Amino acid sequence: MSLDIAATKPHERLAAALAGDLEAVNAMIRARMASENAPRIPEVTAHLIEAGGKRLRPMLTLAAARLCGYGGPYHIHLAATVEFIHTATLLHDDVVDESDKRRGRPTANLLWDNSSSVLVGDYLFARSFQLMVETGSLRVLDILANAAATIAEGEVLQLTAARNLETTEEVYLKVVRGKTAALFSAATEVGGVIAEAGDAALRALHTYGDALGIAFQIVDDLLDYGGSTAIGKNTGDDFREGKLTLPVIRAIAAGSADERGFWQRTIARGQVSDGDLETAQAILMRHGALDSTRQDALRWAGLARAALDDLPAHDIRDMLGDLADYVVARIS
Repeated sequence: MSLDIAATKPHERLAAALAGDLEAVNAMIRARMASENAPRIPEVTAHLIEAGGKRLRPMLTLAAARLCGYGGPYHIHLAATVEFIHTATLLHDDVVDESDKRRGRPTANLLWDNSSSVLVGDYLFARSFQLMVETGSLRVLDILANAAATIAEGEVLQLTAARNLETTEEVYLKVVRGKTAALFSAATEVGGVIAEAGDAALRALHTYGDALGIAFQIVDDLLDYGGSTAIGKNTGDDFREGKLTLPVIRAIAAGSADERGFWQRTIARGQVSDGDLETAQAILMRHGALDSTRQDALRWAGLARAALDDLPAHDIRDMLGDLADYVVARIS
């Protein structure tokens, strides 16, 4: 299928190139989220899956399979698997974070209840494992099962690090690698595995997904303080939830005693008042924390692009490189 020349953003060009496969993935998602006995399951799932997300993670699986020359049917199963795992984690996250908005719409836990969100998330995890098994690849099962466990570890680590001003950049990176990058790297790697790509290509795909996921999360953390709601949450959500993201960690390390007192009140004790978000933004600007964090995001995006050098020349490879640049361009 020819690319839509009107699609100028890298993820849009990628979606146009993979349009047929994405249609098949969407059909499989609709079929596998059905439940004869519990109609609330497809209701809750559809509310989130059909909310206009970019399908970035399943696209990475489809792209990796296409790039590595795969001609079989199971990349569709794996892309649906990745989307189910992602959706399950979002349902659980919104309960943990007590969120009321996701992608500009009310969250499932707000429209239904916490119990429904948790249990439907569990159902989607179970469905994802059924899809994995259908590929017949033990290596695929190993990669995605490890990713699911790592995601849960990352979320628990973030929970324990929340409101702790002693949280280090090292801990922050572990959280990011767990809750975000693990699924990006698994999504790209399994696309290569199903295509029986060589070890060098699989390492490159894993490295690309890992670095892209880290850059993606760092940018999301920056946008929380940058006045954008494009990532599906309210500006300042991380601040109000006491999350120690990279710009805050750096501002705390460089700050004065008075500034530490501010962070102690707002982050550690959760006592946030009107105007505190603007004060936090001013402190971050004063210490160059936003700019230095952006430089980190650029570095990770560069590592993602560099990893592609070990993969075959292909239009899809070029789009993946542009995607790495675009992820960071959101904050330029």
